Amino acid sequence: MKIWVPLDSAAKALGADEVAGAIASEAAARGLDVQVIRNGSRGMIWLEPLVEVEQDGVRVGYGPVSAEDVPALLDGKLASLGPVDAIPFYAKQTRLTFARVGVIDPLDLADYEAHGGLAGLRRAIAMSGAEIVKEVTESGLRGRGGAGFPTGIKWNTVLGAEADQKYIVCNADEGDSGTFADRMVMEGDPFSLIEGMAIAGLGVGATRGYVYLRSEYPDAIVVMEEAVRRARAAGVLGTDVLGSGKGFDMEIRVGAGAYVCGEETSLLNSLEGKRGIVRAKPPLPALEGFLGKPTVVNNVLSLATVPVIFEKGAAHYAGFGLGRSKGTMPIQIAGNVKFGGLFETAFGMPLGELVNEVAGGTASGRPVKAVQVGGPLGAYLHPDQFDTPFGYEEFDKAGGLIGHAGVVIFDDSADMLKMARFAMEFCAVESCGKCTPCRIGAVRGVETIDRIAEGDASAIGLLTDLCETMKEGSLCALGGFTPFPVMSALRHFPDDFARQKEAAE
Repeated sequence: MKIWVPLDSAAKALGADEVAGAIASEAAARGLDVQVIRNGSRGMIWLEPLVEVEQDGVRVGYGPVSAEDVPALLDGKLASLGPVDAIPFYAKQTRLTFARVGVIDPLDLADYEAHGGLAGLRRAIAMSGAEIVKEVTESGLRGRGGAGFPTGIKWNTVLGAEADQKYIVCNADEGDSGTFADRMVMEGDPFSLIEGMAIAGLGVGATRGYVYLRSEYPDAIVVMEEAVRRARAAGVLGTDVLGSGKGFDMEIRVGAGAYVCGEETSLLNSLEGKRGIVRAKPPLPALEGFLGKPTVVNNVLSLATVPVIFEKGAAHYAGFGLGRSKGTMPIQIAGNVKFGGLFETAFGMPLGELVNEVAGGTASGRPVKAVQVGGPLGAYLHPDQFDTPFGYEEFDKAGGLIGHAGVVIFDDSADMLKMARFAMEFCAVESCGKCTPCRIGAVRGVETIDRIAEGDASAIGLLTDLCETMKEGSLCALGGFTPFPVMSALRHFPDDFARQKEAAE
């Protein structure tokens, strides 16, 4: 009997380790031949720990399961959720980047290959660097870390740069609130990231790679380090990648816990052992990046998507999506929500369908008041905007941004003035201090919102001017995007700001 129990951090926080131990102990006591496999999470967090039992070749789900439920599980008396693939939240998805997450044993390279792994790398080995870059360009893949910059253009810049050494750097410093897709990939399908980085290296002529992984992800660090060791032992990494005569190797570097190091130049400074502060651009990292050499800096999701592009072909991947937003996006649903978790779908789904149908509305049962998309720097969208399709240009027209696709839902009890203040306070705390608009502007922003809360309506104009200064004058997205949540809160929920004046009177 095969039983899968997730090793994902979210599942472990909800008792997955205790469930796995209870299954092993109970099976041994009964003399049952049970193989417990630790997989990644399927992304349905409200069902974790989600235990899967193979029955006639079909994986049937049970959840959430506690250690006390194990005897009933082994007796066949525990109520099931039916085939996991048929659970509505999961069945509605289009899984490309996350096709293996929750399905395989993350550290079993043979299991990875049995589910399509390394097919893309083997294809890439037979291609020239220019052909590899062309394939990525034609796929339409854009950076999944926040900016949405075309991946092929970035790779082509590094390919054309003259240097004795080039690097691939994976930005795994996933610090946005309400985001967890990078972590889920690293814990649930680490070889996809390794394979994607190797393909990137072959494409642009880089022989070294680094994963800059946030210290707050201890489980991901352990899994990734072991995956790199196993990949190197199997010849997937090293001086002779899969017997090709071409070299690419990589290692894991752990950050010290600064939000601003999610910005690529701050990350590179930290990676070099320097203080994590923003660099002025130009020069671009693609020309002068890590140690002053041409460097590809991509997000986990971007690099983990590369293998499926090479396995299935650029045209297959580009066949999904909307307009210039090609392929799929792993959307992370969190906040006051009934069905929180990871939902991968092709670009184009209306925000309202995602919030009300997929996520099931609020956990509290109260009306949805606002949805913040794109982390703490993302705009607050009003229910009137729920017809906005999930796409980069479409969100931009609505005054928002997709960012890393974290979707945080708020019900009608939320005070949007307080949420605007939180955005400014967050920026003030996390600013690296390099530029004045961010370092000083955010502090002044908190003070100005406090004036509005005390009934000074004249401060609203000052807040608007301050946000414009931060947006236009900041060196990076931390200061430049903080006005998005502040101004969207003010624009869409003016009553929350006016009520403060009424209360003060």
